[in-house]
Amino acid sequence: MRLIFFSFFLAVNMISGQEIIWQEGQKLTWDNFKSPVNRRNNPDIAAYTHCGWEYSIVKSTNPDSPVQIEIRTIFNEDKSWKDVRKINDYILLHEQKHFDIAELFVRKMRKIVAEKIKKSSDYNRLFTVIYKKISDEYKNFQTAYDRDTRHGMNKEKQAEYNIFIAEELDHLKSYKSL
Repeated sequence: MRLIFFSFFLAVNMISGQEIIWQEGQKLTWDNFKSPVNRRNNPDIAAYTHCGWEYSIVKSTNPDSPVQIEIRTIFNEDKSWKDVRKINDYILLHEQKHFDIAELFVRKMRKIVAEKIKKSSDYNRLFTVIYKKISDEYKNFQTAYDRDTRHGMNKEKQAEYNIFIAEELDHLKSYKSL
C-alpha cells in the first residue's frame, strides 16, 4: 500500500496564501511583500521575509520499498511585509538573502536525504532526526545573519554573507532540485 504524506515547515495557513517557489535567477520584488502589517513591532526593521520550505513524501508501508521525498523552498507573500517609508534596493537584497538562505538549507537537507534515505524504513528511522537538525541549523543561521549584519545595516558583514551564501549555493548546486 502506498501512502502519501504532506508536511509544511513555516507554512501554517499557507493554503490561503500566495507562495513563491525559489528559482535560480528569479529575485524577489517589493510587490511580493503583501502583508500590510508590521508584525515585529520593531521600528528598526524595514521588512520581514516569511520563508522556509515544504516537503512531500511518497512511501509505502513495505519497509523495503523506495521512498520519494520532494523538498521545495517557499516564500509566503501574505506573511511578508515591508515598511514603505524605509525600503530601498539594498534592503531588498538583504531580504532576498533570507530567501536564498532557506534554499541553501533545503539543498543541505536534500543532500543528506539523498545519501541516507533510500527506502521507507530509512525514512521512518531517520527523517525526523534529519529534519530537526537542519531546521535548527536553519533557524540559528537566519538569526545569526540578522544579528551579524544588523538587519543589513552593517554593509561589510552583509557583503561577507552575500559572498558566503552564493558560494555555498554553488557548492551544493547539484542539489538544486531532485
